[in-house]
Amino acid sequence: MIRPGSSIALLTGLMLGQAEEQHTIVEPPITQNDRDHWAWRPLGRTTVPQPPQAKRLANPIDRFITARLQPYRLGLAPEANRRTLIRRLHFDLLGLPPSAEAVAAFETDPRPDAYERLLDSLLASPAYGERWAQHWLDLARFAETDGFEHDKIRPNAWRYRDWLIDALNADLPYDRFVLHQLAGDTVEAGDALATGFLLAGQDMPDINLNAERRHMVLNEMTSTVGSVFLGLSIGCAQCHDHKADPISQADFYRLRAYFEGSLTFNEQELGSNRGRGRVMAVGNKPVPTAFAVRGDFRRPGPVVPPAVPRIAQAREAAATATDRAGLARWMSTPGNPLFQRTIANRLWQFHFVRPLVSTPNDLGKSGAQPTHPALLDWLAAELPRREWSLKAMHRLLLTSATYRQASRGEGADWASRLKSDPDNRLFSRMNRRRLDGEALRDTLLTISGQSTQRAGGPGVRPPLPREITSTLLRNQWPVSKSVEDHHRRSVYLFARRNLRYPFFELFDRPDGTVPCARRKESTTAPQSLILLNSDFSLACAHALAKRLAKPDETKAVRELYGWLFQRQPDERELRLAKRFLAAQNGEGVEPMVKLALALINLNEFLFVD
Repeated sequence: MIRPGSSIALLTGLMLGQAEEQHTIVEPPITQNDRDHWAWRPLGRTTVPQPPQAKRLANPIDRFITARLQPYRLGLAPEANRRTLIRRLHFDLLGLPPSAEAVAAFETDPRPDAYERLLDSLLASPAYGERWAQHWLDLARFAETDGFEHDKIRPNAWRYRDWLIDALNADLPYDRFVLHQLAGDTVEAGDALATGFLLAGQDMPDINLNAERRHMVLNEMTSTVGSVFLGLSIGCAQCHDHKADPISQADFYRLRAYFEGSLTFNEQELGSNRGRGRVMAVGNKPVPTAFAVRGDFRRPGPVVPPAVPRIAQAREAAATATDRAGLARWMSTPGNPLFQRTIANRLWQFHFVRPLVSTPNDLGKSGAQPTHPALLDWLAAELPRREWSLKAMHRLLLTSATYRQASRGEGADWASRLKSDPDNRLFSRMNRRRLDGEALRDTLLTISGQSTQRAGGPGVRPPLPREITSTLLRNQWPVSKSVEDHHRRSVYLFARRNLRYPFFELFDRPDGTVPCARRKESTTAPQSLILLNSDFSLACAHALAKRLAKPDETKAVRELYGWLFQRQPDERELRLAKRFLAAQNGEGVEPMVKLALALINLNEFLFVD
């Protein structure tokens, strides 16, 4: 144990200021009431329910859901049709639409395992990693610039994004996935790229006091690790003991101590528009951390050694992790149920739209109660049983009858379902989802035949609307020279904190300042305006129109419906489309461009059932 006044404590005091040795750390005890909170209880062994007279049970998930539904006299909703299922799987796993031909083939596939075959093929697609990396980049508060006033460029930030995509496609076991992001520079072949997770937060390299900058970066890093991997709002404790959870201010600085010795600043000037003094992770030598009195870096108190939060320690013994690699390995130990519950909740959320705990980054006392606590615990325990394979967990969730439920229906049964479970908290049907900005853009590029498949490398910058470029500083958004790069997948677009790509900003992409566990889903008039009037939408509509059959108007409308909705128009839709085309002024391709723009604003294009 390191005491105030020791050589390390004095050294730390010299770095930050004169240590306030008179300050005494007093921590509230961890009570039995604290340990009885659902999120911190041991996982134990959850019994799978055996609901009587239940039908269509594909795996244990359905038993948990059905048992929860039965008191409300509800069962699972009917299975969605095959067109809905293939669209759901494609957008869920790849963020891309299936082709009309793929839908037709799946609808007529007589094999009993056709669904499972489709699912496995999508999980094996390189596009899977590109789609699911975006979920994790939201959590990692990823961007390729510093943020704050100058928002300087980080020239190598994209390397973390590429590592992430490769790791997900390779199905790197989740425990090792986390180990690499917390301590990749110290394990195996020294994979430092993954530790871009730690360094992805905002930074202010031009700050006057280096000690203040260091304090801000370390506190942000510590808060992120707590919320992303433990589901705890531990950042609240950097200035005072947590008001709701049993997390003391000393707990915060003990967790921060794991990163203290691994942070340095490179003061080399990297160019007029590149970040000066980028934060770099080096080595794995832990050092004790000075407790910051009231969170003030100028008031260093007693020194605290590295340790995990007391509430997260196993009841029978304290954690023994002493460095970042040890911290990462401790995360996945049986004595830390927070780690498994947090990722199980996230996986459920990404597939079923709403999580089992509606506050994914806060499982503490201020957070929400789980709607299905037994199911959450069973899923949490299932991950290590499946060798920490995320793809195995995807397969488990997506093969359930619960996932394959219809999202819409008619008749008295459906009315009763909506009345008994209006918010679908019981998962008595599938939730509809609106495509996010990245999936919308990627879909438009795909169906218009413009999508570029090149993967990896520095972020690219497609052209911005004139009304935005006229307000920018010089070199704030230099457009990429290659036109093909303008049509790459959205995950490869340059992520600037102070200038989000307009299409993404309107469709609720987070700004990268804090970990985003759950995107909001707004409905605003500018969303329709950008789909109708933006240069990007117009270019996609023109490209679509050029692909259509000419001069056969009927065939062209059928092709347009096939690309946009993966189905054929019925007679009424065909008749309305022809009437719309006849009412347009002009000749040639223009009326079909207007029809394409009208159709991409339909809910059927924007939403997945």
